[in-house]
Amino acid sequence: MKNALLLFTIILLSNCASKDVEIETVASFKGQQVTGVTVSDKGRIFANFPRWRDHVTHAVVEVFDNGESVPFPDESWNSWSLNAAVSDSVFIAVQSVVAHENTLYVLDTRNPLFKGVIDNPRIFAFDLPTKQLKNTYVLSENAFHKDSYINDLRVDKKRGKIYATDSGHAGLVVIDIKSGDSFRVLDNHTSTLAETNELTFSNGVWKNTVHSDGIALDTKNDMLYYHALTGYNLYAIATKHLKPNNEENIELEVKLIKKTAAPDGMIIDDAGRLFFADLENDKILTLNLTDGNINVFAEGTKVKWADTFSIYNNELYYTNSRINEVKGAINDLEFSINKIPLH
Repeated sequence: MKNALLLFTIILLSNCASKDVEIETVASFKGQQVTGVTVSDKGRIFANFPRWRDHVTHAVVEVFDNGESVPFPDESWNSWSLNAAVSDSVFIAVQSVVAHENTLYVLDTRNPLFKGVIDNPRIFAFDLPTKQLKNTYVLSENAFHKDSYINDLRVDKKRGKIYATDSGHAGLVVIDIKSGDSFRVLDNHTSTLAETNELTFSNGVWKNTVHSDGIALDTKNDMLYYHALTGYNLYAIATKHLKPNNEENIELEVKLIKKTAAPDGMIIDDAGRLFFADLENDKILTLNLTDGNINVFAEGTKVKWADTFSIYNNELYYTNSRINEVKGAINDLEFSINKIPLH
């Protein structure tokens, strides 16, 4: 099955039109593996570094135009180290940051080193103008598992919800922004489960099983798209169906959208294009959600596991997390935030 999917992907991508684009490096981090990036509507750039190893200098930073960065909101929030006390005023294992209007949402998996959740996963919401914490969304016990790794999120202002993927234990989580209540859907469902336990790169086979990971919200059509990282199928569901105690109906409403390359993060622009990576081939692709056409947006040596995307001022920002290249210590590896003009 995997070979057939790979063949399908190769055929599919051979029909894609590649365009030359100018890729600019916004910031680089030596020995610090960046995964998440987000740009606020005021142009402020934030990034995060997951707790995948002992030494993480800062979990969340704000990045400036000159490429320099400072811990966000301050040094104290970024001071936690392995085996230190856990509290509600430190970042433990941040996997994603998302700026929405005047708020920065920081997703803390509370699962350092992938050894299991040590505290309920949560989302910290910071007021961007003041850098003050204004809310903490703590997942309820029935919204996660011990092996959960809550991975990425999208904010739905229209419905007052936050949607998140769980790449450690397949499923989606829905959080009510006003009440803070949370519930789980599509737990171990076909659409959220990984389809393979390996991806193939030019430098060898990367063995891992990563479930529901990438997530994108189409606010114009009220559709939520999601994808397993080690998988080749894109799924979606109308957000109106994501209600508690509605699991049977939710499962019936899941739609298989298209077979794609294996991606990490995803985002949708105002033109209705879904941006996602072809991890195995060092590319960034677009899927036109209207006609289903896939095109190559960017490729080459400046695309190295395009992990997370953000759009600001008609430019696509993304991180190069180089996950498949990491074989041991990362002291000498450069990880970057790049941007590309949209066209």
